[in-house]
Amino acid sequence: MTIFDSFGEFLAAQPPTLLWGLAGVVALLGVAAVIAAVLPLIKPGKSYEELRLRISSWWGMVALLAGALLAGWQATVAVFALISFMGLREFLSLAPTRREDRFAILAAYLVLVASYGFIAADLYMFYLVFIPVWVFLGMPFLMAMLGQTRGYLATAATFHWGLVTCVYNLGFAAFLMRTPQTENLPAGPAGLVFFLLLATEFNDVAQYVWGKLFGRHRIMPTISPNKTWEGFIGGWISAGLLIWFAGPIFTPLSGLGLLIMAVVLPVAGFAGDVTMSAVKRDIGVKDTSHAIPGHGGVLDRADSLTFTAPLYFHLLALYALDKF
Repeated sequence: MTIFDSFGEFLAAQPPTLLWGLAGVVALLGVAAVIAAVLPLIKPGKSYEELRLRISSWWGMVALLAGALLAGWQATVAVFALISFMGLREFLSLAPTRREDRFAILAAYLVLVASYGFIAADLYMFYLVFIPVWVFLGMPFLMAMLGQTRGYLATAATFHWGLVTCVYNLGFAAFLMRTPQTENLPAGPAGLVFFLLLATEFNDVAQYVWGKLFGRHRIMPTISPNKTWEGFIGGWISAGLLIWFAGPIFTPLSGLGLLIMAVVLPVAGFAGDVTMSAVKRDIGVKDTSHAIPGHGGVLDRADSLTFTAPLYFHLLALYALDKF
């Protein structure tokens, strides 16, 4: 058996719907790459380097996530653990902390390991309460044991916000991979994660495109001056239509549950984006890092997902999944 035969068998074992979805994303990226190559010929004199960097980074991100989804839950959980680690590291490197908080920082990374350990062990009950309850209580106690009360309350809140945002919320996307095959999953557990990522990123792109084409009225000028009502509403409608028509292809949602998802998920993506923008303005930075060329940091790319992942998970749990 050749390597091509093995690869063919590997693909044949995947849900066809998931493969078609991934192929569609690759096709769209191909179109974007062609447009980026043609634009300098149509409108010479302008720099399109950032656009090319963004598209190149998208190729890398799509390859990483697609490979993980096709490889199974172990690879997907590992990739999301890496995303959470990089996001938490960016946040803690930017957020104001005290010199004596180095033990709390170490504890935060240990919390990340434990949290994703619960996902790997498929212990949903423990995952659900670990960070919101026990870490919420334990981290301030650890900081109090250090004996420094200067800036105590603000620092404790900073640590908890970072852990909930970067670890707990993003972990819900990974936990979808633990959905059993006995559920009614048209594209398997990976299809649930794929559609979450597709809808979230499509919403971001649609808001950007509609804003560039028709944006006139700023929606939050002091927090995100480039965002407009036209971009928000255009992206909201576009992403809502995508969820409504493509949702049943990748998820078991239908009827009221699907309608609620189509209405609220784009709003949650917008909320995550502007919330992280407010954090960055408070800290005084434009990007959380330069880890992803053309995009900034991991949190710059995953800011919407920190809000959409838990909402998507719990709506699925409420309306379609028996396990959770």
